[in-house]
Amino acid sequence: MRRARPAPRGPGRFIRYVALDETAVVAGYPFDLPVVAGLRAAWLTLGPGVTFLVGENGSGKSTLVEGVAVAAGLNPEGGSRSFSFATRSSESALGSALRLGRAPGRERTSFFLRAESYYNVATEVERLDAEPGSGARLLPAYGGTSAHERSHGQSFLDLLVHRFRPGGLYLLDEPEAALSTQGCMAALTRIHDLVQQGSQFLIATHSPVLLAVPGARILEITDDGVLAP
Repeated sequence: MRRARPAPRGPGRFIRYVALDETAVVAGYPFDLPVVAGLRAAWLTLGPGVTFLVGENGSGKSTLVEGVAVAAGLNPEGGSRSFSFATRSSESALGSALRLGRAPGRERTSFFLRAESYYNVATEVERLDAEPGSGARLLPAYGGTSAHERSHGQSFLDLLVHRFRPGGLYLLDEPEAALSTQGCMAALTRIHDLVQQGSQFLIATHSPVLLAVPGARILEITDDGVLAP
């Protein structure tokens, strides 16, 4: 007899808002980006489920997602809180100037996906699994096959299917970079399913396909930095 699937619990919400700590702001990059001007004017409120950030190149959407990841304790190059590798330190100082307003409860898992550095995450997974006495292996949680032996897009979808689990907090920077149109549709479906199982997403994207996630909140970073629905 097949077990009944647990009923969806609805969209998750672990971060309620992102605020700028003016005492940590200095001159120059990244504090001269339009999105920082927007954060000076108003906090970024994150609702349950999915919040998308869209805007022109240079508006600061990817820098903001990276900053939120750093403020949440995630590895700047990508991965989870347990990852601490640094191939080349390139993150901005914005993360140290952000304050996160937490909702009651805690996510079961979390992950920061940077499309440009996922190769480094895959290398770190292989390194950790190869360490003597490392105990539990990580690779099964990433699809069971090294991302270096799969296409970029296949490894992204493996991550979404195998590593991302219900009740998680997921920060994604332009995940469509490696995906075909069909891959984007598969990602959309997986994101929607995870939201219905209690997950929260903050995603910077240029993809009109991903923006079709049902119930998503879409914020555009305007030229003057305003975060407009």
